[in-house]
Amino acid sequence: MANGSPGPGGPRRDGPRRDGPGGRPGGGNKRFKRRKVSYLTVNKITSVDYKNVTLLRQFTDDRGKIVPRRRSGATAKEQRMIATAIKRAREIALLPFVRD
Repeated sequence: MANGSPGPGGPRRDGPRRDGPGGRPGGGNKRFKRRKVSYLTVNKITSVDYKNVTLLRQFTDDRGKIVPRRRSGATAKEQRMIATAIKRAREIALLPFVRD
């Protein structure tokens, strides 16, 4: 490599990157995306009970997996409460581990 040959990653590119704004692939969306509001915050629910199966089903997808924060809009604290309640409900068979 000291003799002028390209490195293991191929030839070096010194020109401007054509990946999009900020050097990230795929370009960027300039539009403002509104933050999702949590169902728990809107309905002023302060604690999540593992026995409230109808509420917990809103936070699981069609395969029974826990929905991530970016889809549910829950805060970090709410997401931890939701995950703990879902796991407890699964352990005592109120919620299935996998939906059919």
